[in-house]
Amino acid sequence: MTQDVSKLDRIMRAAPVIPVLVIEDPAKAVPMAKALVKGGLPAIEITLRTPKALEAIRAVAAEVEGAMVGAGTVLDAAQYQAAVDAGATFAVSPGATERLLSAAAGHDVPLLPGAATASEVMRLLEAGYVRLKLFPAEAAGGVAMLKALSSPLPAARFCPTGGISESSAPAYLSLPNVICVGGSWIASAEAIAMDDWSGIEARARTAAALG
Repeated sequence: MTQDVSKLDRIMRAAPVIPVLVIEDPAKAVPMAKALVKGGLPAIEITLRTPKALEAIRAVAAEVEGAMVGAGTVLDAAQYQAAVDAGATFAVSPGATERLLSAAAGHDVPLLPGAATASEVMRLLEAGYVRLKLFPAEAAGGVAMLKALSSPLPAARFCPTGGISESSAPAYLSLPNVICVGGSWIASAEAIAMDDWSGIEARARTAAALG
């Protein structure tokens, strides 16, 4: 059971921020993704929190050139396989279970599993996972937590997600064990509902410049 680090690094290092998105209407997924890519954020996480999320992933994968669309909030093996079938290029989970890790093992679509404690990080490292999501980042201890983990667990590299804002992102990105951050501020549900593609593109450009 090992993690495809090269594929994940290409995704995680494409830009300093991975937008974390909740899509209610799949018709909005393509213009939203085009705005994000045009703004410099090609890696896009569409969370499986709505009934139409897989349809949105499928549309972006098929129609948006340059987008690396992933599935977020992947909780079990069935959701992982559904995300793969929809065309996701990566999968993200808030945590990790043995069944989920087993489902992702050997697949071309890499899994970015979540951890919130030192013990969880240690278990994932033991299982061959060195690229992790710290979630929920702010609630778990934020920048101070990541600084504390850096010395005893130097192999782990993180994409902290959860409660991070445009103003707090730079502090995370300055840490040696942080590759990128996940954030919802770039394309909020309200902005997507209002078809604010120009605003999303502008916020994406600002986020892309954080690195």
